[in-house]
Amino acid sequence: MNALIFAVAVLFVLVLVLVGVVFALARQIGILFERISPVGALVNESGPKIGEATPNFTLASLNGGAIYIGPRGQRSTLVFFLSTTCPICKKMLPVLQSMRSSEGKWLDIVLASDGDLDKHMAFIKKAGLEDFPYALSPELGITYRVSRLPFAVLIDGEGIVRAKGLINSREQLESLFNAAEMGVSSIQTFLNAPAAAHS
Repeated sequence: MNALIFAVAVLFVLVLVLVGVVFALARQIGILFERISPVGALVNESGPKIGEATPNFTLASLNGGAIYIGPRGQRSTLVFFLSTTCPICKKMLPVLQSMRSSEGKWLDIVLASDGDLDKHMAFIKKAGLEDFPYALSPELGITYRVSRLPFAVLIDGEGIVRAKGLINSREQLESLFNAAEMGVSSIQTFLNAPAAAHS
Protein backbone atom coordinates (compact mmCIF):
# COMPACT_ATOMS: atom_id res chain seq x y z
CA MET A 1 0.00 0.00 0.00
CA ASN A 2 2.82 2.40 0.92
CA ALA A 3 4.57 1.63 -2.37
CA LEU A 4 1.39 2.52 -4.29
CA ILE A 5 1.03 5.84 -2.45
CA PHE A 6 4.70 6.59 -3.13
CA ALA A 7 4.32 5.79 -6.85
CA VAL A 8 1.24 8.03 -7.14
CA ALA A 9 3.08 10.85 -5.35
CA VAL A 10 6.06 10.52 -7.71
CA LEU A 11 3.77 10.57 -10.76
CA PHE A 12 1.98 13.65 -9.40
CA VAL A 13 5.31 15.46 -9.00
CA LEU A 14 6.37 14.44 -12.52
CA VAL A 15 3.09 15.77 -13.97
CA LEU A 16 3.63 19.09 -12.18
CA VAL A 17 7.18 19.28 -13.57
CA LEU A 18 5.93 18.52 -17.10
CA VAL A 19 3.24 21.23 -16.82
CA GLY A 20 5.92 23.70 -15.75
CA VAL A 21 8.15 22.71 -18.68
CA VAL A 22 5.24 23.13 -21.15
CA PHE A 23 4.48 26.61 -19.84
CA ALA A 24 8.16 27.57 -20.01
CA LEU A 25 8.40 26.34 -23.63
CA ALA A 26 5.20 28.17 -24.55
CA ARG A 27 6.64 31.37 -23.11
CA GLN A 28 9.90 30.93 -25.05
CA ILE A 29 7.98 30.33 -28.29
CA GLY A 30 6.00 33.53 -27.66
CA ILE A 31 9.22 35.49 -27.13
CA LEU A 32 10.69 33.97 -30.30
CA PHE A 33 7.66 35.04 -32.36
CA GLU A 34 7.96 38.57 -30.97
CA ARG A 35 11.61 38.76 -32.01
CA ILE A 36 11.03 37.40 -35.51
CA SER A 37 9.47 40.17 -37.58
CA PRO A 38 7.62 39.43 -40.80
CA VAL A 39 9.86 39.54 -43.86
CA GLY A 40 8.62 41.80 -46.60
CA ALA A 41 9.77 42.11 -50.17
CA LEU A 42 13.47 42.87 -50.60
CA VAL A 43 13.52 46.41 -51.97
CA ASN A 44 15.74 47.31 -54.89
CA GLU A 45 16.90 50.93 -54.56
CA SER A 46 17.82 51.32 -58.23
CA GLY A 47 15.36 52.27 -60.94
CA PRO A 48 12.35 54.53 -60.30
CA LYS A 49 12.20 55.18 -56.56
CA ILE A 50 9.16 54.66 -54.39
CA GLY A 51 7.10 57.84 -54.49
CA GLU A 52 8.30 58.78 -58.00
CA ALA A 53 6.27 58.63 -61.18
CA THR A 54 6.84 55.58 -63.33
CA PRO A 55 7.94 56.03 -66.93
CA ASN A 56 4.94 55.41 -69.17
CA PHE A 57 4.86 52.39 -71.45
CA THR A 58 2.46 51.12 -74.10
CA LEU A 59 3.35 47.54 -74.93
CA ALA A 60 1.84 44.76 -76.98
CA SER A 61 0.56 41.81 -74.96
CA LEU A 62 1.47 38.31 -76.10
CA ASN A 63 -2.15 37.42 -75.31
CA GLY A 64 -3.52 40.16 -77.56
CA GLY A 65 -4.28 43.82 -77.04
CA ALA A 66 -2.15 46.58 -75.56
CA ILE A 67 -0.69 47.04 -72.09
CA TYR A 68 -0.46 50.56 -70.67
CA ILE A 69 1.77 51.21 -67.67
CA GLY A 70 1.31 54.66 -66.16
CA PRO A 71 -1.57 56.74 -64.73
CA ARG A 72 -4.81 54.75 -64.96
CA GLY A 73 -7.31 56.64 -62.85
CA GLN A 74 -8.79 54.44 -60.13
CA ARG A 75 -6.88 51.29 -61.06
CA SER A 76 -3.47 50.26 -59.76
CA THR A 77 -1.03 48.05 -61.65
CA LEU A 78 1.19 45.29 -60.35
CA VAL A 79 4.00 44.51 -62.81
CA PHE A 80 5.36 41.05 -62.04
CA PHE A 81 8.69 40.20 -63.68
CA LEU A 82 9.26 36.49 -64.25
CA SER A 83 11.18 33.97 -66.30
CA THR A 84 10.19 30.72 -67.98
CA THR A 85 13.07 28.95 -66.20
CA CYS A 86 12.58 30.42 -62.70
CA PRO A 87 11.12 27.82 -60.27
CA ILE A 88 10.03 30.45 -57.72
CA CYS A 89 8.27 32.38 -60.50
CA LYS A 90 6.31 29.24 -61.36
CA LYS A 91 5.48 28.72 -57.69
CA MET A 92 4.04 32.25 -57.54
CA LEU A 93 1.70 31.81 -60.54
CA PRO A 94 -1.20 30.29 -58.55
CA VAL A 95 -0.82 33.16 -56.04
CA LEU A 96 -1.08 35.70 -58.86
CA GLN A 97 -4.12 33.94 -60.30
CA SER A 98 -5.80 33.96 -56.89
CA MET A 99 -4.89 37.60 -56.33
CA ARG A 100 -6.20 38.53 -59.77
CA SER A 101 -9.61 37.21 -58.72
CA SER A 102 -9.65 38.63 -55.19
CA GLU A 103 -8.14 42.07 -55.97
CA GLY A 104 -9.47 42.52 -59.51
CA LYS A 105 -11.79 45.40 -58.57
CA TRP A 106 -8.86 47.78 -58.15
CA LEU A 107 -5.74 45.98 -59.40
CA ASP A 108 -4.45 44.87 -62.80
CA ILE A 109 -1.63 42.33 -62.83
CA VAL A 110 0.80 42.51 -65.74
CA LEU A 111 3.34 39.76 -66.33
CA ALA A 112 6.62 40.94 -67.83
CA SER A 113 9.76 39.26 -69.13
CA ASP A 114 12.16 39.15 -72.06
CA GLY A 115 13.78 36.48 -74.18
CA ASP A 116 12.61 34.06 -76.84
CA LEU A 117 9.04 34.64 -78.05
CA ASP A 118 8.32 30.97 -78.80
CA LYS A 119 9.42 29.87 -75.33
CA HIS A 120 7.14 32.43 -73.73
CA MET A 121 4.18 31.45 -75.90
CA ALA A 122 4.69 27.80 -74.87
CA PHE A 123 5.05 28.88 -71.23
CA ILE A 124 1.80 30.86 -71.37
CA LYS A 125 -0.07 27.87 -72.75
CA LYS A 126 1.44 25.35 -70.33
CA ALA A 127 0.87 27.54 -67.23
CA GLY A 128 -2.61 28.71 -68.28
CA LEU A 129 -1.73 32.41 -68.39
CA GLU A 130 -3.85 33.36 -71.39
CA ASP A 131 -5.97 35.76 -69.31
CA PHE A 132 -3.02 37.83 -68.12
CA PRO A 133 -1.56 40.81 -69.98
CA TYR A 134 1.92 39.49 -70.81
CA ALA A 135 4.64 41.87 -71.99
CA LEU A 136 7.89 40.81 -73.60
CA SER A 137 10.02 43.92 -73.16
CA PRO A 138 13.73 44.15 -72.28
CA GLU A 139 13.26 47.93 -71.94
CA LEU A 140 10.76 47.45 -69.10
CA GLY A 141 13.16 45.34 -67.07
CA ILE A 142 16.01 47.75 -67.73
CA THR A 143 13.89 50.72 -66.63
CA TYR A 144 13.08 49.12 -63.27
CA ARG A 145 16.65 47.73 -62.93
CA VAL A 146 15.41 44.18 -62.45
CA SER A 147 18.44 42.02 -61.68
CA ARG A 148 16.84 39.09 -59.82
CA LEU A 149 13.53 37.29 -60.23
CA PRO A 150 10.72 37.23 -59.39
CA PHE A 151 10.41 40.99 -58.95
CA ALA A 152 7.26 43.10 -58.61
CA VAL A 153 6.42 46.79 -58.87
CA LEU A 154 3.15 48.26 -57.53
CA ILE A 155 2.02 51.43 -59.34
CA ASP A 156 -1.01 53.42 -58.18
CA GLY A 157 -3.71 54.98 -60.36
CA GLU A 158 -1.74 58.22 -60.65
CA GLY A 159 1.28 56.39 -62.05
CA ILE A 160 3.32 56.64 -58.84
CA VAL A 161 5.53 53.73 -57.77
CA ARG A 162 4.15 52.77 -54.35
CA ALA A 163 6.14 49.62 -53.58
CA LYS A 164 8.56 47.22 -55.24
CA GLY A 165 10.86 44.36 -54.41
CA LEU A 166 12.08 40.83 -54.84
CA ILE A 167 9.23 38.38 -54.22
CA ASN A 168 9.59 34.79 -53.00
CA SER A 169 6.23 34.15 -51.32
CA ARG A 170 2.62 35.29 -51.05
CA GLU A 171 3.50 37.11 -47.82
CA GLN A 172 6.19 39.13 -49.55
CA LEU A 173 3.81 39.98 -52.39
CA GLU A 174 1.14 41.11 -49.93
CA SER A 175 3.78 43.16 -48.09
CA LEU A 176 3.88 45.45 -51.15
CA PHE A 177 0.19 46.23 -50.65
CA ASN A 178 0.69 46.70 -46.91
CA ALA A 179 3.61 49.07 -47.46
CA ALA A 180 1.59 51.09 -49.98
CA GLU A 181 -1.38 51.32 -47.58
CA MET A 182 0.86 52.49 -44.73
CA GLY A 183 2.68 54.99 -46.93
CA VAL A 184 6.13 53.50 -46.27
CA SER A 185 8.74 52.29 -48.71
CA SER A 186 8.76 48.77 -47.28
CA ILE A 187 7.60 46.71 -44.31
CA GLN A 188 11.21 46.60 -43.07
CA THR A 189 11.33 50.40 -43.02
CA PHE A 190 8.19 50.45 -40.88
CA LEU A 191 9.43 47.75 -38.49
CA ASN A 192 12.88 49.30 -38.11
CA ALA A 193 11.50 52.75 -37.34
CA PRO A 194 11.48 53.86 -33.67
CA ALA A 195 8.48 52.55 -31.75
CA ALA A 196 7.22 56.12 -31.22
CA ALA A 197 6.85 56.58 -34.95
CA HIS A 198 4.36 53.68 -35.10
CA SER A 199 2.04 55.19 -32.52
